[in-house]
Amino acid sequence: MEDSNLSKRQSFLSLALGSVGVVFGDIGTSPFYAMRESLAHVRQGMPLETSVIGVTSLIVWALILIVSVKYVIFLMRADNNGEGGTLALMTIAQKFLGKASGWAFFAGILGAAFFYGDGIITPAVSVLGAIEGLKLAPSIGESLTPFIPAFATVILIILFLFQSKGTHAVAQWFGPITLIWFVALAWLGLLHIFDDKSLRILAAINPLSAVMFIMHDGMNSLVVLGAVFLAVTGAEALYADMGHFGKNPIRAAWFVVAFPCLAINYFGQGAYVIAHPEAAKDPFWMMVPHFAFWPIMILATLAAIIASQAVITGAFSVTQQAVQLGLLPRMQITRTSETQAGQIYVGQINSLLLIGVLMLVFIFKNSSALTYAYGMAITGTMLISTLLAIPVIAHLWNWRLWQAIILFVPFLFVDCVFISAQLLKIPHGAWMPLALGGAIVIIIISWTKGAHLLSERSRKDSVPLKDLLKALEYRPVHRVRGMAVFLTSDVDIAPVALTHNLKHNHILHENIIIMKVETTETPRVVEKDRLEIIPVSNEINKVIVRYGFMESPNIPKAMSMCRQKGLKFDIMSTSFFLGRRKVVAGKNPFITALQIYLFIFLMKNSTNATDFFKIPSGRVVELGTQVVI
Repeated sequence: MEDSNLSKRQSFLSLALGSVGVVFGDIGTSPFYAMRESLAHVRQGMPLETSVIGVTSLIVWALILIVSVKYVIFLMRADNNGEGGTLALMTIAQKFLGKASGWAFFAGILGAAFFYGDGIITPAVSVLGAIEGLKLAPSIGESLTPFIPAFATVILIILFLFQSKGTHAVAQWFGPITLIWFVALAWLGLLHIFDDKSLRILAAINPLSAVMFIMHDGMNSLVVLGAVFLAVTGAEALYADMGHFGKNPIRAAWFVVAFPCLAINYFGQGAYVIAHPEAAKDPFWMMVPHFAFWPIMILATLAAIIASQAVITGAFSVTQQAVQLGLLPRMQITRTSETQAGQIYVGQINSLLLIGVLMLVFIFKNSSALTYAYGMAITGTMLISTLLAIPVIAHLWNWRLWQAIILFVPFLFVDCVFISAQLLKIPHGAWMPLALGGAIVIIIISWTKGAHLLSERSRKDSVPLKDLLKALEYRPVHRVRGMAVFLTSDVDIAPVALTHNLKHNHILHENIIIMKVETTETPRVVEKDRLEIIPVSNEINKVIVRYGFMESPNIPKAMSMCRQKGLKFDIMSTSFFLGRRKVVAGKNPFITALQIYLFIFLMKNSTNATDFFKIPSGRVVELGTQVVI
């Protein structure tokens, strides 16, 4: 019994340590710029002490209200079988909203679009924020300053090129390194919190300090709030990664490690600026002692790389979910580890992210300019998560929808305030995630609408399976040895590849499987529910293979399960028949010409079914048809 408790305790601590690296790496780099940008936007003429205490209070209470209360206490209860994140919420919200699920679908794809914006901006702003410390490097800071964008570019290129190798070999170090980073943040804060002998900075603990600051700063405080929000960037990660580590380890890591260390660091920055007003232009790096500069510099760079890695991995995960849910075309998804489920690589997304990140570094050149875009991407994602969580919480707690709305009104108010603050920054860079998000929404809507119309048109041109089988009873065809597997989206409709094979070759195999790959509304499917076999006749069986939206289909493994369940066949004499459809643009009142051509482009560039379903290419027969939509 004691050994069991010890093992559980060690497992819990291991998960908590892992979450420190993956979940809180992003928010752990916020001290680079949150205080600096907030103080930079304070109204001219505001007394220094009032502004510093007010800004520190706003930052600390943002961490308490948004991260601790909203996410850790409430939103982490709104999950889809343990999984969090925008798309996981979307699937469960659609289920419970019924006819009103359309807005949940749109909110879900909008949230995913903002998340991709986060995936592009976070690596750029985190790495630049860390490398900018070189400006204050003892003795050589001035000579290194012009090369900061170049250094950041090299680090980012290496980071993205490394993705295809997988991070499982080094991921074990993410937690310990980030833990050391948080300890360093707390140490820096404690080192300077007593610089102001009267400890006036501790007044920031009182939320009235934040309220008084807003009253004194007037409408300008809205701009300051936009910068204060940078302190909570990364909060969405603790919700999105809930399925990897579990709720309790993440909660323990936040309350025991991340939050105390961040709060102490911000108090230290505030005290340092009160004692040294000139430090307001870059409080974090200016309060680093000379003797500790290079160790802190190395740690900061590693923390930025880990934060970037977590967001890149998150983008891969969102892509996998989107592909499985039919929101994006098929893409080649590679597992980089056989033992760790979350270790995947999506080459197309990695290339697009790298191009986007390098463009940001080239265009904006410093983290200050990037923070405008960063805040908009994160705020948008958080607002969408709050909206989608309302119907989920109502269902899970057996509440009426209006009761859940009342509960979330304070959080919606805070989100709307921060969104308003970000809107003021649109001319200064906040337009970027909005433009990117709009483009991704257009792509997703074009793909889903085009796929739906293609499916409807194919269904109209298809023959019900039972009608085909009746026709074959009256007009038998020649049978050849072996097994034929026909992949289809509807097991009750004769697959296009089957009808074409009959039409042109006038043959059927002795044994036939009509297989449908189905994506469920849950993240993963237990093995006992993976496969369903429906006998049609002695020679024909329908097979439905189910995968969760966080799993990758694998047809050869599904075929092995079929054999275990009694279907007899020789895999070496089995052929897989796939239908390849060529889409031609026509006139359709339900889709614009731009969407049709975008859908055709995406379809042409999607991963073929053979690779996506991991079918041996030597066993595949493709039969094409032309469809006008």
